[in-house]
Amino acid sequence: MADRKPTVLVVDDEEPVRYTLRAILEEEDLDVALAADGREGLKRIDAGGVDLVLTDLRMPEMDGMALLEALAERPGAPPAIMVTAHGSERMAVEAMKRGALDYFAKPFDADEVARVVRRSLRAATLGRENVRLRAELALGRSMVFVSDAMGRVAELVERIAARDVTVLVTGESGTGKELVARAIVRASKRAEKPYVRFNCAALSRELAEAELFGHTRGAFTGAVRERPGLFREANGGTLLLDEVGELDLATQAALLRVLQEREVRPVGGERPVPVDVRLIAATHRDLAAEVRAGRLREDLYYRLHVVEIHLPSLAERPEDIVPLAEHFAARFADRFGTGEVTLSARVLERLRRASWPGNVRELEHVVERLVALASGPVIDEDPFTDRAETAEAPMSLKDRVGAFERGLVAEALQASNGNQSEAARRLGVSRVTLLDKMKKYGLR
Repeated sequence: MADRKPTVLVVDDEEPVRYTLRAILEEEDLDVALAADGREGLKRIDAGGVDLVLTDLRMPEMDGMALLEALAERPGAPPAIMVTAHGSERMAVEAMKRGALDYFAKPFDADEVARVVRRSLRAATLGRENVRLRAELALGRSMVFVSDAMGRVAELVERIAARDVTVLVTGESGTGKELVARAIVRASKRAEKPYVRFNCAALSRELAEAELFGHTRGAFTGAVRERPGLFREANGGTLLLDEVGELDLATQAALLRVLQEREVRPVGGERPVPVDVRLIAATHRDLAAEVRAGRLREDLYYRLHVVEIHLPSLAERPEDIVPLAEHFAARFADRFGTGEVTLSARVLERLRRASWPGNVRELEHVVERLVALASGPVIDEDPFTDRAETAEAPMSLKDRVGAFERGLVAEALQASNGNQSEAARRLGVSRVTLLDKMKKYGLR
């Protein structure tokens, strides 16, 4: 809202009232949108860009109270001012209880309308800033960002975290969907309760159902003991179904029954078991397209798609690349024991200008390799000498162990001011072994 005029939506079924209010608000240097009833108003609100709503109380189709209730169910919806008939103070109080910021009565005075609107816009701006600060604090514990795109994600996380609704987290692979799920859990009422994660693409149908819903002893070959299943393990807490779009249709039907009835029936079991679980689902697929293709049940889609949080790709938030790279460099320097490292301006510029098909995960792997192979405190090597391999997979266990060992050797040499005998003593190895390690890692 800092670089555009605020937009006020006027919702009233009387055309003269709409145009009178528009004239008053445009005098206040505001953009104005118009709607003839609550349903039309909701469509305009859902299209985005509305900062404040002025709604009449009595309208056909959807009246002002119903519109307030609909706004309350929409995370991030703009605040509203109720316009009441003269002498309807009781209704005005009821509107405030349902979430209206303020009200004024018909017939209205132009100066009063201007005062109420200005006051409400200031209050709404302060409210959004407070929400954003709280959101960035909650999400910032898991993710690094400075972009407005991720700021909007953070705001939505903060708004819905405490509301016990099902959340669908979407976005390309590597954008950080699991980190967002973790932030939601941390800010929720279930933060101290179990948090269980399951990758839906990892198992066959039979094993997926047994893993999710549990099984009795002897329910199938290899079931040598009873297992409660992940829904029961998460009872009272939160269950993350990662890559939920990979479930087969039969398992989808079983999952739908659990969500509808709030109880699970273990494989091989005769009695259902009640469960109280908040569900977060994550996927890189377009689930609406999966429904059209017949690969996802439509009824399950609507059960999952209560609130959607879509994560932008790294290409859509390029201003986050440098802060992320510097964060990863510091983290891996600490992990590998290399001491403080700095990515040169040339490296940062190359990272900033690069395309990132693997998103944040790919950037993390590139920086991990740079730090692991660093020969000094300033990293100036080409970050993409081995990009094809880096984009497909993180460092191997052998590379990680080598990077960690190199860090320990470099740290011991630094602590002993280059005295090789002292460094070998600190490491608990012979001087010959130390020399071999120094040669191996280019530390001479």
